[in-house]
Amino acid sequence: MTRTAGEVLEEMTARLAPGPDANPLLPLIASGAADLDTLAVLAMEQRLVIAADLLSFRHLAERSAVEDPACAPFFEMLAEGEEVAAGRLGALAQACGVDEERAAAYEPLPGCQAYPSYVARLALGAAPADVVLALSANFASWGGYCATIAKSLRDRCAFTDEACGFFDFFAEPSPELEERARAAVRTGTGTGRIDEEAAYRYGRLLQSYESMFWHTLAPRQGRGELREQPRTTCSRPTTETRP
Repeated sequence: MTRTAGEVLEEMTARLAPGPDANPLLPLIASGAADLDTLAVLAMEQRLVIAADLLSFRHLAERSAVEDPACAPFFEMLAEGEEVAAGRLGALAQACGVDEERAAAYEPLPGCQAYPSYVARLALGAAPADVVLALSANFASWGGYCATIAKSLRDRCAFTDEACGFFDFFAEPSPELEERARAAVRTGTGTGRIDEEAAYRYGRLLQSYESMFWHTLAPRQGRGELREQPRTTCSRPTTETRP
């Protein structure tokens, strides 16, 4: 029996669902135990991730237009979304006490930048339809993380709606993006362009690098990169670090 594009996407998402320990920072944010400096590093790392992914998605859209036109609308919408997300990061950084000088001087953490580096690798050489399938599965877990973080920052850290806007954007379902993914997968399966095992391999690595991102950020003993600035508990932000 032939599976629908929606079923292919659902099956891949289920196969790649992250384990309960994939994001050790999430329960700390949810409980209000994550300190403000860790949230500041999260914001600064995301600034770099978004900039890199924007270039990757634009390149994938350009490649798709030639190699697999059914995938181009998906990547075009992803690129547009990264531009929107980039515009919302400023309020988050400000709420975490990050000024322009600190942001400019910030040195990224390798464990956080592995994810966008791998996305760039996929953008250069992977079949576009396989990337659509792998990314769609990864976005499912990322959206859930963002929903939890946005709610927690409001409830535990008294962040404003504007400061939570970055996470709100990714937490909101996007029926149009989902339809573009289904259209790409539908065409890919119909023409034999999709290699599900390759897509699974890409997705497994994306999920691993995603987990590496959160494990790098999670506050723990000896994490010197996160100890350079004075720490303030998230649940008790000072007036200087709130918007």
